[in-house]
Amino acid sequence: MAGLPEYDPETGRMTTGHEWDGIKELNTPLPVWWVWVFYACIVWAIGYVILFPAIPLGETNTPGLLGWHSRSVLDTQVEAANQRYHQEKVARLAALDITAVLADPDLREYARRAGAVIFKENCAPCHQAGGAGTYGFPTLADDEWLWGGTPEAIQTTILHGIRDSENYPDTRFNAMPAFTYLSPEDQEAVADYVLASSSGTLPEGRGKEVFSENCALCHASAGEGPVPDGNQMLGGPALNNAIWLYRGDREAILSQIRQPQNSVMPGWATRLKESDIKAVAVYVHDLGGGR
Repeated sequence: MAGLPEYDPETGRMTTGHEWDGIKELNTPLPVWWVWVFYACIVWAIGYVILFPAIPLGETNTPGLLGWHSRSVLDTQVEAANQRYHQEKVARLAALDITAVLADPDLREYARRAGAVIFKENCAPCHQAGGAGTYGFPTLADDEWLWGGTPEAIQTTILHGIRDSENYPDTRFNAMPAFTYLSPEDQEAVADYVLASSSGTLPEGRGKEVFSENCALCHASAGEGPVPDGNQMLGGPALNNAIWLYRGDREAILSQIRQPQNSVMPGWATRLKESDIKAVAVYVHDLGGGR
């Protein structure tokens, strides 16, 4: 009879009236408990959207009535970890001088690991990862130190920078002048002398004379630079090796004689905590072998 429900003869269940290719759909309602759980989830979701950050709104989102944020939880956890694991070592690192830090194996290792992280965040953009250096930025992974490789010297360089006199009156400072008063012939002669000395030879001639008269004061008589017995505070690099800050071909050497580059390293005394600076100094000292 039309309008009466139809029942499946095999299962005895009522059908929905839908049929596909001879297959009839049974009307099997969801369990009551499942329906109530589904409704509860809807209510919970509405409550979550009201109380917690949820809906994206362009560059922001709905903040929620509770003002909770996962970043605040992370900050709290990081602070708790610092208090638990690092506070005592950070305090010791700040209180002790760098020589005492290096004398304590446990504190030295802590400073080295912390310094590696700080170096990657602040120094690697110029000095490259691992202190490899690049054009215009010195390598820190060798034993060539322009301003000294002792822990104290490295710490001073980090604190006050190089030629950062605008911000730090105690900055390391030197300036290679432009030797425009030399004749073009003398400029080329001294460039050839420097190029030869970088390969271990010291040819006689006009180049050596010009070098002795104009360059030896900062770079030493044989271009050996600020060796331990030389004047480290002049900051004149060694020229008798194959380590070059601005390349070592003849044209680059001539360019540095005629129009020298004097780059600036910023000081970090007002940017990093005292403990962070000591940590970086320990890391760099170990990185390059120190002195």
